Formats: sequence, structure tokens, C-alpha cells
Amino acid sequence: MGDLKLITGGDFLIKEVKCEDIFTPEEWTEEHLMMRQTAIDFVNTRVIPNLDAIDDMQEGLMQSLLEEAGELGLVGAAVPEDLGGMGLDFKSSMVVTEGVGGGHSFAVSYSAHTGIATLPILYYGNDEQKKKYIPGLASGQLKGCYCLTEPSSGSDANSAKSRAVLSEDGKHYILNGQKMWITNAGFSDILVVFAKIDDDENLSAFILEKEYAGITMNPEEKKMGIKGSSTRQIFFNDVKVPVENLLYERGKGFKIAVNILNVGRIKLGGVVLGAAKEGISYAVNYANEREQFGRPISKYGAIRHKLGEMAIQSYALESAVYRATQNIEDAISALKADGMDHGEATLKGIASFAPECAMMKILGSEVTDYISDEAVQILGGMGYSAETRAERAYRDSRINRIFEGTNEINRMLTVDMILKKAMKGEIDLVTHAMAVSEEIMGIPDFQPPSNDVFERHLDYIKKFKKAILMVAGAAQNLMMSLAKEQEIIMGIADMAIWTYTAESIVLRVQKQHKASGDSAIELPLEIMQTYVHSAADKINVAGRDALMGFAEGDELKMMLMGMKRFTKVEPFNCKESRRKVAAELIDKNEYCF
Repeated sequence: MGDLKLITGGDFLIKEVKCEDIFTPEEWTEEHLMMRQTAIDFVNTRVIPNLDAIDDMQEGLMQSLLEEAGELGLVGAAVPEDLGGMGLDFKSSMVVTEGVGGGHSFAVSYSAHTGIATLPILYYGNDEQKKKYIPGLASGQLKGCYCLTEPSSGSDANSAKSRAVLSEDGKHYILNGQKMWITNAGFSDILVVFAKIDDDENLSAFILEKEYAGITMNPEEKKMGIKGSSTRQIFFNDVKVPVENLLYERGKGFKIAVNILNVGRIKLGGVVLGAAKEGISYAVNYANEREQFGRPISKYGAIRHKLGEMAIQSYALESAVYRATQNIEDAISALKADGMDHGEATLKGIASFAPECAMMKILGSEVTDYISDEAVQILGGMGYSAETRAERAYRDSRINRIFEGTNEINRMLTVDMILKKAMKGEIDLVTHAMAVSEEIMGIPDFQPPSNDVFERHLDYIKKFKKAILMVAGAAQNLMMSLAKEQEIIMGIADMAIWTYTAESIVLRVQKQHKASGDSAIELPLEIMQTYVHSAADKINVAGRDALMGFAEGDELKMMLMGMKRFTKVEPFNCKESRRKVAAELIDKNEYCF
């Protein structure tokens, strides 16, 4: 795998990555595929038949489903065996997360419980806290929730107003405050609550049990989608929290929140991937059954365009999510090999790829939103009817662009985190940006494109990276005011997301070709070329918009010429490629890539 320790988050902008260095979904073992299938089967047999009852919040139903999932090992997948879990590595727990993804509101409750509610205690709890709470959470017998957001603090989590003060006898923290939008609040036994002790600048974290006196809740929120997931406001009125239930260290709660959100972001990319594939399958099912003008609507070009593009976007998401997942897994393994314990290595490994976690959250939520929207369109009037899952999926998918930090915040974070890594010397952006700056002032080197399809597309990717470095390098002159130039930051983030994803697809298909030859990549090659061709156009538009937002005169003219050069790709018939991809979906009657 090369020198794994040299790979860090954001590195993709300046490093040439070889296909041998990434993981592709074609490499799942039989065991991995069985784990994913166990999760899919559970969703199909226990969740889907009960969707109406779940959305009606039938008393006790969600809790019993979490317990059943716990009995299958799905809830404790990432928990070590000595604490009652399956002890799966990060990549393996991700494939289980994907398997649950088609479960609508259940997937939300499952993700909140197994992720942000369990992991703070697993990774930051002391031995006594872990022994007391983790086995119950891993089995699903105890349910958990994560209480961070407040009415006045959403994106700015550290501005929370909840307060804890030490009691006179020093045995309890007296907690007062209010939390809102708390997933699983209505039935949770264990609450991870963030509050400031006295007048501390930073949050601390506490483990609360639902029986503690002084915890009250508002009724269930009425929501656009994910209606079956419990979402309530929680009030803490002089709640006595034993001092031993302070989680980690005083004033380190914000660190917990940030690191757990990194996990939540990449995991969201996995869970929505499951939803995206499911959405494509029921759209193609309907297109094959629905006849108009004497033949199935799947025979028509407009529908095939939609199905083909839905599959291309889902394949792109899968390629990028599992590439990032493997990078994180490798970072965790390297840290453990250096003697770090599993919990700390996991957090540090994930934190080192925080930019990719944010990018996968954005990509996943927006691809799934696109797919659910197109599924409604393919079903037409039926898609708008509450009788179909397409309507439910459309409403349920919308929250993902808000969950785990809004996509706008995550775009800012992506760029901010990469720039901070550059300032710390972890990534040498400056040298590469200066080289690009010199290149655009020099005479263009017009070499004919390679005849090898992979070399040609990797060369396109190299140029996309130059486009990003050109815009980011020029924008760095605005460093003092860049925080106020959010439109420019978001444009750079989009360019990075499309480039990372395009590269992930090219490397995936190249790796598959090396392993299995021409016949194995006939359709993946069509997907790859269509995605890269579309990405080139989108990168060009985002880059031009960003440049015209701050540059002017000769400098602007020169950089616009550079942008044109860096996003130039050979003509390609994307229509035919989408048709071929759609034909395969239609033939198999499900998502099959």
C-alpha cells in the first residue's frame, strides 16, 4: 500500500495516487458481503413491512427493532468484543452501515444510536464508564442519544448556554439547560449531554441516565420526513449528575463533539449510499412495469437518461466513500502499529481525514437527494402518492443536507481544514500552487492526449487539481477576508469534491481492469468517462465563478485562460454511455454495479 504514514487528509490535491493504493468495492470479501446482506435482509423483512407503523411512532416499535438488530450484531458492529460488540474494523462497520441505509427512519435512529450516542463513551469514557454503559448500548438493550444542539447554537456548537456547576458537597454537577432536535430523545436510556462548567470557554460532556430527576421533554417534533425517528426538545432543570459521569476531561467536550462529528459525517456517506442504491432499484422496477403508448417507460430515452445518471452518481459516491474509508482504516492501523490504543488510534485516524469526511457527507447527501428526486419523477403521479416509498424517500433524504453540520458549513470546513494542514506543514500546498502559477504564465505545453484511456483520464484529474490550486492559491491573498468570502470557499470545496470523486472512479476502474481485464470494465468505463466529462464542466464553471469573485484585469484574464486549459477534455458521447448503463439496470431490474 506504499508508505501509509505519509498519506493524510487533503493530500489528494498534490499527490498522484496509484490504483493499488485505494480500496474498491470489488475487493469486498465474502464475509463483508454477508454482513451487508444481513443488514439488508433485516431492513427488508423487519423494517420495510412496518414503515407505516414506524412513521406513526407505534409505541415501542423502534426500540424493539433496535434490539432485534442488536441480536444480529448490527448495533455493536464497531464495539470491541470484550465490551459486547463484534469488534469489526472501521471499513467492515461501514459496509454494515450501508446495508442499513435503505431503512428510512430506522436508518436514522440506528445511525444516531450506534454513532454519535455510543462512540463518545466508547472512545472517551474511562474503563468504569465503558464497562457500565457500552455492553448495553452494543446489544441495543440500552438506547442512546447525543445532546449538542440548542435553540441558539446550531452550527456554532461551542456557543451553547447549558451550564453545570459543582454541588457544595462536590459529589454532583447540577445541570441546567435546553437541547433541541435530539434524535432518539423519546426513548433513550443514556444521554450524552454537552454543557459548560461554570464560566468555562469550552464545553464539557456528561453521561446522563433518563431516570435522573429534572429531565423533561417537549412532545415529538412534527417533521417533513424521517417521521418515525423520535425528535424532541429536552430540558434539564437542576439535574444532579454524579461527578464520575463527567466524560473525558473538563473543557474537552468540544473536542469530543468535533471528532465524533467526523465519524458521523463519513458514516452518513455510507448510510445514504444504501438509500441511493435502494432508490435506483425501485425506480427501475417501476419503469419496467409502467407502460405508456404501448410499451414500458424504461424503453424511452428520457427515462434511460435519468436511470443512467442516477447509477453513475451512485457508483461515484460508492467509489469515493470506500476510498476514504480505506484511507482512514490504514491511518488507524499505522497508529496502532506505533503503540496507540484502539480508541485513540481510531479517533486520530478519522481526524487526519476530516476534510474527506466532510466531503463525503456533502457528496452523499446531495447524490441521494438527487436520486430520490429523480425516482419521484420516474414514478410520476405515483411518486407523489404517499402509497409509494419514492414519496417517503424524497422527504426522508432532505434532512441529510442538514444533519452532522449543514452542507454549507461542511464546505467551509473542507477548505479551512486543508488550509490549516498546509499552514502546519502537513501538506505542501504552497510549492504546488506556486508551480501552477508559474505554469499559467508560461507557454502552454500542448501534448496530444494519451491513447491509453486511464492515462488520459488521470491526466485530466491532474489538471483539475491544478485548477483548484490556482484558485485556492490566488484566493489565499484574501486570507484576512477569506472567511467573509463564503461563496468563493464553497466554490473551491465543490471543485475539490468533484476532483476527488472523479479520481476515485478512475482509480477504481483502472484497478478492476488490472485485476480482471477488458470484459470486466465495459460498463464501469462508460460510467468513468461520463462522470469525468461532466466533472470537467462543473469544475470549470465553479472555478470561473470563484475567480471572477475576487480577481480582475490581466490577472483574471490569465487565470481564466488557465481554467479553460485545466478543464479541457476530449469530446465524449455521454448520451450513449448513459443509455448503456441504463440498459444494464433495466435488464437486471435493480441497481447492479
